[in-house]
Amino acid sequence: MKKLINRPEDFVKETMEGIIAAYGDKVRLLDGDYRILLSNYGAMEGKVGIVTAGGSGHLPVFLGYVGQGLLDGCTVGNVFASPAAAKMADMIRACDKGSGVLVLLGNYGGDRMNFELACETVDMEDDIQTKMVLVKDDVASAPEAEAHRRRGVAGMVYAFKIAGAKAENGGNLEEVAQAAQHALNNIRTMGVALTSCIVPQVGEPTFSIADDEIEIGMGIHGEPGLEVCKMMTADQVAEILLGKITEDMPLKAGDEVSVMVNGLGATPLEEQFIVYRRIHQMLEELGISVYMPHIGEYATSMEMAGLSLTILKLDEELKGLLGQVAKSPFYTNYNK
Repeated sequence: MKKLINRPEDFVKETMEGIIAAYGDKVRLLDGDYRILLSNYGAMEGKVGIVTAGGSGHLPVFLGYVGQGLLDGCTVGNVFASPAAAKMADMIRACDKGSGVLVLLGNYGGDRMNFELACETVDMEDDIQTKMVLVKDDVASAPEAEAHRRRGVAGMVYAFKIAGAKAENGGNLEEVAQAAQHALNNIRTMGVALTSCIVPQVGEPTFSIADDEIEIGMGIHGEPGLEVCKMMTADQVAEILLGKITEDMPLKAGDEVSVMVNGLGATPLEEQFIVYRRIHQMLEELGISVYMPHIGEYATSMEMAGLSLTILKLDEELKGLLGQVAKSPFYTNYNK
């Protein structure tokens, strides 16, 4: 294993210390607790709080979206592991401004179970109202008839953005939750992995894949995908990913979408743009326009090579909320 780390057991703590050293004017730790990151952008009193949580190893997800017009707080776990419920409860308390807190998280068993316990705790002990919305955008993880089982992947970035804008506009807890769910109903993601990643405390690849193979639909923790294929061109990958998404969420001429091509950690931007080029061509041929494309690393898996494609089908409300200004150390949007 070759990684620029010190002791594997200090990986998360030292990552957080580095983030605070770099961006301490924008984010802060709750009472010095390196597991809990809060926004320094100064949320107005009465604004609905928005929080998330998840394992480390996916930067910028999850904590990278703590900021203005995005999330108010994030609880951090070990690599690919859920943080503790007690830490989640502390974060919810810190992010409540008197109007309740939206809990917006990926559909993973540990995160879901711990957040449910945290929400029960703050309800009983602090009378804080919460609502939970689960991100389930990964079309490879379950068929449409069992969409409730789908994993949450890069599409959660769009959900953070939409919910954050709605909260900034003064929406109440129900309205902010509805906006997040409305976005998620129109979001689909499909990924492809070229190589594995290495969890620091494990010290060896999470899975194996041959040099001349790729796996369509693999999850961000190494969960099995749909099929292992021989290596193919960027255009062929783009066509497969978009085809799988549009089978699940049909698009038609006149539709408007936002497109995210997301690198998983070790795929150069040049390759991401080559894939986006073909996605844009295909959408243009179908008479579909693209608003605010996102190309880059938005939700990674350590040093895994590969990428994911996310499509957000827009309407007037979603487009307006997506275009609102948002700022965090890892995400800035000045489109209006």
